[in-house]
Amino acid sequence: MHETTLLLIEVGALLLGMSLLGRLALRIGLSPIPFYLLLGLAFGQGGIVPFDASIEFLQTGSEIGVILLLALLGLEYTAGELFESLKSARAAGIVDGLLNALPGAALALLLGWGPIAAVALAGVTWVSSSGVIAKLLRDLGRLSNRETPALLGVLVLEDLAMAFYLPVLSAIVIGVSLWQGAIAVAIAVTVVVVILYIALRHGNIVSKLFPADHAEPLLLGVLGLTMLVAGVAQEVSVSAAVGAFLVGIALSGRVAAAASQVLTPLRDLFAATFFVFFGLTTDSSNLLSMLVPALVLVVVTSATKVATGAFAARRAGVAALGQWRAGFSLIPRGEFSIVIAGLAVTAGVTPALASLATDYVLLTIILGTFLARMPDAMWFRQAVRRRRLAKEPAPS
Repeated sequence: MHETTLLLIEVGALLLGMSLLGRLALRIGLSPIPFYLLLGLAFGQGGIVPFDASIEFLQTGSEIGVILLLALLGLEYTAGELFESLKSARAAGIVDGLLNALPGAALALLLGWGPIAAVALAGVTWVSSSGVIAKLLRDLGRLSNRETPALLGVLVLEDLAMAFYLPVLSAIVIGVSLWQGAIAVAIAVTVVVVILYIALRHGNIVSKLFPADHAEPLLLGVLGLTMLVAGVAQEVSVSAAVGAFLVGIALSGRVAAAASQVLTPLRDLFAATFFVFFGLTTDSSNLLSMLVPALVLVVVTSATKVATGAFAARRAGVAALGQWRAGFSLIPRGEFSIVIAGLAVTAGVTPALASLATDYVLLTIILGTFLARMPDAMWFRQAVRRRRLAKEPAPS
């Protein structure tokens, strides 16, 4: 069979399966993310029928999906709101790094993998998945919630921290000189500062480049600028997601509202592709080898992420229920964790790190997707209310 024909068949079958599973998820009141992951596992390496012809196509689609998720998330906020969120999230960012990186480093040392693996696994457990969390917030209708700016502040700080962490990790695992690592960090930070400056100070000029009343040039222009900035950011070891998010922040007014409307269908398509692709590229036959250590790590770092989210939301003046929502939403890890593990294993660090990271990411995505909905349940709301009342002093 011709390769293009096979690609069309595979992509068509996956899209149809995603549609049916998405409808099932809506019917039973769950997020479709775990279903998309399981669909990818079923037709990935070690699955029922491996889909090979569509891998490269879906990889590109998944990268576009993460970029669009963060770009549209950025469209919901102004540059001023982002700046305030980053200022208020500084303390939470420090807490986040300490609480969530240390368990990964400790486990690597306990397993006897050595200090380099410890640095890599610390990154795997530290960084939450901006793509997964952005989709969760949208699916649950929480983009305008009071805790969301604090949550985004933590995510943006994590992604910005990767501009420092990834070049340093590369220097450690590959063995490049300290000078080369310092140059890479300096370039990454410079690009971030330039993008931030344009977004904060000249966002109105950027918005004037696009016609709010004409859908086609608006779609092409905003999508083109978003992908261009994301690509430049990624080239200098900055998260493409950060670049896309800042483009969304830079746009404002009618242009932002119109761009959100025309880009939403594309985001829905490519974001779903991201989760299916992750499953497709996971070798399900290797998942059992590191399942127990991954489960231990999931339990510990889920608790630390909940503590991080609660701390960030509490500092922003958010009530107890919002603190729980923020904490549960931060649990999923994703794209960065896999990139970090892949970088370490490619450089010769123990191959078991890849299996552990894969198990860990899958489990945190599935667990986080379910727990994120829990604060909406009546029994949970009542439990939080009873706890709050129990802490209040009795009337004299």
